[in-house]
Amino acid sequence: MIKLIKNIVRPQLLFCILIPLIACSSHTRQGTDSSKADTLEGHAQYDTATFAGGCFWCVEASFEQIEGVVEAVSGYTGGEKENPTYKEVGMGLTNHAEAVQVFYDPEVISYEVLLDIFFTAHDPTQLNRQGPDVGKQYRSAIFYHSAEQKKLAEAKMERLGETYKKPIVTELEPLTVFYKAEDYHQDYEKNHPENPYIQSVSKPKIERVAEAFQDRLKRN
Repeated sequence: MIKLIKNIVRPQLLFCILIPLIACSSHTRQGTDSSKADTLEGHAQYDTATFAGGCFWCVEASFEQIEGVVEAVSGYTGGEKENPTYKEVGMGLTNHAEAVQVFYDPEVISYEVLLDIFFTAHDPTQLNRQGPDVGKQYRSAIFYHSAEQKKLAEAKMERLGETYKKPIVTELEPLTVFYKAEDYHQDYEKNHPENPYIQSVSKPKIERVAEAFQDRLKRN
């Protein structure tokens, strides 16, 4: 029932599952060449962090409001299939997680602060789910880009572990390839503020981050 609720509020996936004989051309990747390279274009001068914490709409918007974050890009990583589609990831066919790649200015915000935001934006004690979103594609994970990021993430989780009643189940693994999600997923919260899922699930998380990091919010 919980999984059905998610599909109802994200109708494009339900449509593709229930009516597989109909081509879902408007709900699949725009072309097949979207990959990590696309997300790096124009951002080579910035540092990069990659996180998975449930629906990427929520995580992306949580980071986008923070000063020093140049851009947050929704996508897929952690699985085996090349160029996965939203339909494939959502059905659990790829082992990929819905993830967000964060491009940030290290002179304005540190990776450690990004970790704090990440752990505020989701519940790291929920295994393979976040609230109504159930499945390994919604797992909590940190995909580190360097040995230093791994070290900082390990230290952060060790410290935070003392503050939770349940164990932290966040996975920590090196980033391999990040596939940028379909265009309609980018800035989804901004473009669809009245969406029922955004209102009931995303908005509370985004507001929680905004309240906890008021002094780091973008002024505009």
